[in-house]
Amino acid sequence: MKQPFKERGRAILRIALPAIVTNITTPLLSLVDIAIVGRLGAASYLGAIAVGSSLFNMVYWLLNFLRAGTSGLTAQALGSGQTSRLHTLFYRSLSIGAFFGVVLIALSPLLATIFIPFMDAEAATAQLAEEYFLIVIWGAPAYLAGYAITGWLLGNQNSADTLRIAVVTNVVNIALSVLFVFGFKMKLAGVALGTVCSQWIGTLYGLWIIRRKYRPRFNGWSDVLEKTDLKRFFSLNLDIFLRTVCLVAVTLWFTRAGSKMGTEILAANAILMQLFMLFSFFMDGFAYAGEAIAGLETGRGDLRKVRVLETDLLSWGVALALLGTVVYFFCGEWILHLLTDEMNIRERAKEYVHWAITIPLFGFMAFIYDGIYIGMALTRKMLLSMLMAVAVFFAFYFSLRTAMGNDALWLAFSLYLLTRGIAQLLLLRAAIKTSSNG
Repeated sequence: MKQPFKERGRAILRIALPAIVTNITTPLLSLVDIAIVGRLGAASYLGAIAVGSSLFNMVYWLLNFLRAGTSGLTAQALGSGQTSRLHTLFYRSLSIGAFFGVVLIALSPLLATIFIPFMDAEAATAQLAEEYFLIVIWGAPAYLAGYAITGWLLGNQNSADTLRIAVVTNVVNIALSVLFVFGFKMKLAGVALGTVCSQWIGTLYGLWIIRRKYRPRFNGWSDVLEKTDLKRFFSLNLDIFLRTVCLVAVTLWFTRAGSKMGTEILAANAILMQLFMLFSFFMDGFAYAGEAIAGLETGRGDLRKVRVLETDLLSWGVALALLGTVVYFFCGEWILHLLTDEMNIRERAKEYVHWAITIPLFGFMAFIYDGIYIGMALTRKMLLSMLMAVAVFFAFYFSLRTAMGNDALWLAFSLYLLTRGIAQLLLLRAAIKTSSNG
């Protein structure tokens, strides 16, 4: 029994570890832009990057269903041995990603007019943010096509190449941004142009990898646009999109509720949330492994192995959650010192650091089951579990906010994560039982 467990562990880690490193390197794109702009001598440049990046993060986060939906369907096609369907999925997802990117470019003046004033920045910052946004938006087709590439590679049990693409993208971004800003004196426009070029080069590199390794056959547009498969693709992705909308709603409300309690609470919550985000980088790696392997076994029709995978991933999740809790318990205050040198904010954050310490234990199941559900294409049930969790979040927050203040917000968020995990566990067991009986 030990040997199969070791083999399964290696299969999980072969996908999870490169995905974790990719997750950690991805924020470098924004950090590099901020580091370069921070040397231009005006706070308005930094403000413009913050506003522009927030807008892109929101839009791209909502469209992340392209990656998730592609991953699960690709893994199922691989598991069932449907090579033609596997290749068609690549071109379908790539085309849809590029199409959405072109739509965003067409709508970019309207998006800038609506959302940049909504951020309520000073006039100089708003003007620079619009300049940054209207340049970087030209990378949207490449960025969204990159979702298709990443999802397709993950579905093919290959996260190592997604890491290579991320490294190339980051290296190119650093090199070109430095060249354009300090060599060609282009200031903010140079940072924006460096970002656009790196996105296109990274996507072209991903296409080259897929072409060289897999040589996917194009069977014609009639195959790519086949109505039944296209309807299923959008049906699954609509569920993932609505689930992401719920996730964004909770995140925005968390920030809004903290803001209502004062600037110090807002800042303290933002810092403590970084501990949760750091933990999520690691858990997402195992969620991606869940997507790839659960999809593969579902395609093969072997739900028994999905149950085994579930047990293995939960074991990894418990281990990581305990490790995260121990690290945050002993190092939490030290991490707060790294994140801010403002004494008042640090002291305020210490009052609520116990929530950041325990949140890995509340949240690990939600990540694990998200991956399994996407791989099995159980997106409607995943959306249902999210709706339950959102109801729990708002019910507990509004019931306890007067008595508990910011603790009510953190308790509601913790229970929201826990509800997602427990609901998905129960719904998955019921789905597998029904399938087995059928």
